[in-house]
Amino acid sequence: MIRNIFSITAATLISVSAFAQADRKMIREGNRLYGKENFPESEISYRKALDKNRESADAVFNTGDALYKQKKYEDAAKQFSETHDMNEDSKKKSASLYNLGNSLLMANKVQESIDAYKGSLKLDPKNLETKYNLAYAQDLLKQQQEQQQKQDQDKQDKEDKKDQDKNDQDKNQQDNKEQDQKQDKQQQQQNEQAISKEDAERLLNALANDEKNVQEKVKLAKAQKARVRTIKNW
Repeated sequence: MIRNIFSITAATLISVSAFAQADRKMIREGNRLYGKENFPESEISYRKALDKNRESADAVFNTGDALYKQKKYEDAAKQFSETHDMNEDSKKKSASLYNLGNSLLMANKVQESIDAYKGSLKLDPKNLETKYNLAYAQDLLKQQQEQQQKQDQDKQDKEDKKDQDKNDQDKNQQDNKEQDQKQDKQQQQQNEQAISKEDAERLLNALANDEKNVQEKVKLAKAQKARVRTIKNW
């Protein structure tokens, strides 16, 4: 069933009577080469037919077929879009849109291929291959969207984790800073306490020295008084 995705509506094998003799000849030659799977040469023949008659919708369509077979999907899509606009017949317009959908799908333009298939079904509602390809493209688009959503979610999760890691790092740095400040404050208090203790010891020593000096002065004064009194008595 999947092979239908890769199939296209066959190239025109019989030219219409309205074509000039030269156009028909080049288209027949292109169809012969196309049937032999010589797609590059068949493209050349179809383009020669277009040189003879720029209004040949079948030559444009067949050129798209040849390009598609060469995996030139975007170039093929341009041809099928052009021939859709050129044709008045609903069947041919539907075939152009069908092949356009296939070309866009192979070019990984899934949403655009879905639009082309829907347009083809409006013109030919009973075409089973178009229905199948449309369902396939819709399922593929759903898978791509789910995959994209998962990738977006994974990316968002990584960004959230990165932000959380940064916040944790900032918090750790802030905690370390506060701890360092706390330690500095404690050290400062200890230094102040140490200084106060040293000052107290110096004050006590100074007081002790002063008291000692006073006592020595008193003793000296008593000794002098005693000597004077002795002198007087004598």
